[in-house]
Amino acid sequence: MPKLRWAIALLLLLPLLAPAAALRVVTLAPHLTELAFAAGIVPVGVSDYADYPAAARALPRVASWQGVNIERVLALRPDVVLAWRGGNPQRQVEQLAALGVRIMWIDSDSLSGISAALDRLATISPQPQQAHQQAQALRDGFAALRRQYHRDRPLPVFLQFGDRPLFTAAGQTVQNEVLTLCGGRNLFADSRVPWPQVSREQVLARQPQAIVIPGDAAHATAVSAFWQPQLSVRVIAVADDWFSRPGPRLLLAARSLCQALAAR
Repeated sequence: MPKLRWAIALLLLLPLLAPAAALRVVTLAPHLTELAFAAGIVPVGVSDYADYPAAARALPRVASWQGVNIERVLALRPDVVLAWRGGNPQRQVEQLAALGVRIMWIDSDSLSGISAALDRLATISPQPQQAHQQAQALRDGFAALRRQYHRDRPLPVFLQFGDRPLFTAAGQTVQNEVLTLCGGRNLFADSRVPWPQVSREQVLARQPQAIVIPGDAAHATAVSAFWQPQLSVRVIAVADDWFSRPGPRLLLAARSLCQALAAR
């Protein structure tokens, strides 16, 4: 009889001991997909250009620069949709919420915000410890770079995004944060808008000692030619996806940029 009671008790405990089923998560921006994977979440649907990690490339597409495909999202029966205020149409996301879909807004618009996003995603991850570990690894990594590459006199740098028209990143962007922790000084950090359009004359007047771009070596060569003959400074290329997406790979962008500026 005692054995029977133990067997019954074990059967009653099994549902409590078994791991909870993973939530069905949809991500509406490429960097949200990267954050989800880093947090141990495999989404069931993603947006266009969600190509990292490689497993994301095979997932159904439910959003693009044109907006969110409501029908496709609903067909995937998501438990949670990860959305981004900086890029997803709020009206469409609110429509999903009105239809009973749980929305989690992830605004990783700062380096600390990226780590905080991972900690928050731990609450819906089947591997919460992984999410917290990834968050701490980012905090430690950025702090180490800040200590190693601090300059008493920061290097004047122009952050260039495109040339026709010519755009840059201002002080309230993660790109500016990365440059600052690497010992650089953003020439347009004081702009009132996050992504100001500037003129060639404005850049030349502020006399940058280096130019940083998202892209590769070929792009750096083209940008260098664009500034000739008035400006002859080193053009540093940082992998586009690393530098442009406010996700975990910004740490890779920071390491690459810090090393390049130090070697200037």
